[in-house]
Amino acid sequence: MKRVSKKTYLAGLSGAALLAMSAALVVPALTQPNAPRPMPPPAGKVAFGVYDPDGVFAGDPSVRIEHVYIPWQDADLASLTRADTYARQHRRDLLISVEPWSWSPGANVADEQLLHGILAGAYDAQAKAICAESAKLQSPVTIRWAHEMDLRNGRFPWSSWAPEDYVAAYRHFVTICRQQAPQARFMWSPRGEDGLAAYYPGDRYVDQIGLTVLDLQQYDMDHFGHARSFSEALRPAYDRVAGFGKPVVVAELGFHGDTAFSEQWQQDMRTIGDGFPRLTAVVYFNAVEPFAWPDPYGRPDWRMQRGLVN
Repeated sequence: MKRVSKKTYLAGLSGAALLAMSAALVVPALTQPNAPRPMPPPAGKVAFGVYDPDGVFAGDPSVRIEHVYIPWQDADLASLTRADTYARQHRRDLLISVEPWSWSPGANVADEQLLHGILAGAYDAQAKAICAESAKLQSPVTIRWAHEMDLRNGRFPWSSWAPEDYVAAYRHFVTICRQQAPQARFMWSPRGEDGLAAYYPGDRYVDQIGLTVLDLQQYDMDHFGHARSFSEALRPAYDRVAGFGKPVVVAELGFHGDTAFSEQWQQDMRTIGDGFPRLTAVVYFNAVEPFAWPDPYGRPDWRMQRGLVN
């Protein structure tokens, strides 16, 4: 994708994009009776989870993981308690993606300043607060910190850091967080790009590995000459992390295309575990993409009950 600076990204965020990001902490509504969607995979070897701010999957007993996002700057810590209550009501584990920045445009420091601040302990209070709050939750908790560090397109400040600097920052966070939340599990979550191994922080700091699979049919046609299946899209990233010997989770899954394409991906979701023995869970990102793709793709709408927005 086209590389843009963090400053350009933050300045260019639309109100809708900011709303999509801020909605990450909203506990889903209890029901969405008129929202059509396909059936998710049955509960079994590969668990099914969702990031689902609209509550489309509220009544689905096969969902076993509830995914939420939180920034560590200006974080609404009470939202974690609300998410925990919701997850327990629906018998789900919690996956908490902690983003080491603010969601407010203009509130973030330069990329290198953020890095040096983390390593110097300037953000320990934010990390401790989120992790201490996580320790109070009754749901099983997995914490995913600074994801997609290998995606070199300027989307996140931490993806501009050298691999050894990211490793040092990740280890620092996990060390601080474990002191507050010793029962939490930790997910290292690259995008899945070539070269991701340089960012691996070591077995002591990783309980699970997360990957991202977002697939737009028209993008496939333009860049690969055909519409890819879930298995084809996942395979390169999975092969890059399988050798670490950790459980693998698709922490963000989204797809959009015509009816035949969507039906095939739905089928893939139900059978994906057969060819990926280390895969333990698939977590669907049921929301509008908060970041614009390169022209002419706009912001894909990954929601199973919607179309595409620009």
